[in-house]
Amino acid sequence: MTDASASPSAAESSGAPSHRLDDGDPPWPLRPWIMAAIGAVAGLIFHWVVDWRYDAVRAPGRDAAAAFVAVATVVFLLGVERRRWHWAAGFALGWGAIIGLIAWTSGGYNVGGSPFEWPFWSGILAVLVATPLFQTRRDVAPDWRFWKLWQMPYERLHSHAWTDAVIGAAGLAFVGISFLLTVLIGQMFKLIGINLIFDLLNDEWFGWMLAGAAFGGAVGLLRERDRLVATLQRLVMIVLAVLAPVLAVALGLFLLSLIGTGLAPLWESGFSTAALMMAAAAFAVLLANAVIGNGREDRSGNRVLHGAAAVLAVAVLPLAVIAFYSMHLRVIQYGWTPERIWGVIAAMIALGYGAVGLWAAVKGRRDFDDVLRPLQQRLAIGLTLIALFLALPIMDFGAISTRDQLARLKAGTVKAEKFDWAAMAFDFGPSGRKALAELAKSPDKARASLAGWALKAKDRWDLVGYNETVNPRDAAFGAKAIAEKVRVLPAGRPLPPEVYTLLDTRSFCGTAPCIAQWIGPERIAVVVHPNNLILFARDPKTQAWGQDYGIDATVEAARAELTTEQLEKGVLEIRTVTRRQIFVDGKPVGDDFE
Repeated sequence: MTDASASPSAAESSGAPSHRLDDGDPPWPLRPWIMAAIGAVAGLIFHWVVDWRYDAVRAPGRDAAAAFVAVATVVFLLGVERRRWHWAAGFALGWGAIIGLIAWTSGGYNVGGSPFEWPFWSGILAVLVATPLFQTRRDVAPDWRFWKLWQMPYERLHSHAWTDAVIGAAGLAFVGISFLLTVLIGQMFKLIGINLIFDLLNDEWFGWMLAGAAFGGAVGLLRERDRLVATLQRLVMIVLAVLAPVLAVALGLFLLSLIGTGLAPLWESGFSTAALMMAAAAFAVLLANAVIGNGREDRSGNRVLHGAAAVLAVAVLPLAVIAFYSMHLRVIQYGWTPERIWGVIAAMIALGYGAVGLWAAVKGRRDFDDVLRPLQQRLAIGLTLIALFLALPIMDFGAISTRDQLARLKAGTVKAEKFDWAAMAFDFGPSGRKALAELAKSPDKARASLAGWALKAKDRWDLVGYNETVNPRDAAFGAKAIAEKVRVLPAGRPLPPEVYTLLDTRSFCGTAPCIAQWIGPERIAVVVHPNNLILFARDPKTQAWGQDYGIDATVEAARAELTTEQLEKGVLEIRTVTRRQIFVDGKPVGDDFE
């Protein structure tokens, strides 16, 4: 049972044929201009919020405000109609506030201050799935009782989901074309001495306004011609449906091959097995839905395509099982991290989709799609709620990971030299940094030294060398290969192993030879092609070697590039150089001029 349409058919006052797919949506000629104006104003506000480049510290509040403006605007532009427009406004503002809260908590979670953490992307997923659910409920609901979501017509829900994807992609393409056209016009007028448009393009506020106006205008135009969009949507689905047999045969052969080879080759491949299986499962769901369409009358009449869709629906379950087992092995071997927790949750969601696909194939057989569609609708509602719950600052995956990793360290499962100090410092949030502060006071000198070292690191690259998880044979090969490229002066004095590791992992000597010059018992200068200078120093407290960031030593010198022959045989000198340069409040400005 579904709710009846809440709006009667619109009368055509002008007598002109409507380009709207739903007769309940009357023509709205001013829509493109209104949407363009909303997008332009939102772009200007977004620029004002994110214009923090001169601030000394990045403020999470600005990230939250920027996320609110961007998400609320995009959701409103995609989902608004003249009927119940206040529903769309409330829906957009609500999701903008939710994503803003997520960005604010994510931005202050780790040292880097970036809001683009896993919770943020989980919130974006919730928005993407919730938008077509809202649009469908708005179209057919007699009132605002959204707890009756499962009673909505699947045909309309599926159509909204695909239409939103097509219109969103077309809107982004139109933004790119608008910028190219504006650049062309600006260059044309510049040729005759009129620089107004060219100068505007160099101002970030104009760029954001142009992007917002172009996206809003494109969405408005396409919404007013959604009959054409529906045709384009069907074309996209037909093209994707053609790929269904290809993927179905490939997955069938792959799964059958595993019966003979076992799962061991998957763990030895060097790729993330879980990520590959999850990607294959996602493509299987996408192509299966492209074949079965919005409803029985919309599904492909080709038996080969329909059979391929059934195979894809069934194949999701074994792919999800492999992904889940792969994550299980990683957790047993290396313990919990936020990324692995998210991976396990994603695998469990894939298991749900796989179980539903298998059940539909067994129960429905040739008409499996009739069973699958309502189940997918319920899964979409559940996915929205789960993604939203996980995105909110309710559960601290960093705290869970910190407790597990500390337990492994204290139990001796992992040695201090192999412990993931970088993750503890930069991935586990406040809990990880608090644990590092406590470990820095540990009576165990090795743990205390490494914990203090991690706390002082400016970024995770400063911690390269102790917690490498590469194969020891590969590490030895890499160090040996780098040692053959480095000419050490004075001759006969080798470099510390940590320096070779740093040179290898950061690819300083990957394309040409290097010269390493000892300039003291605790400092080493490395000349890197073409003419860069990298300094390494030993920390007096931890005795660990790392890159010396105390001076700007990696700035390329204003001189000719060094040849390979010079790096291999050239004479290296250390000279005292007197130079003159402008300083303001003790800070150098520009290059030296004498």
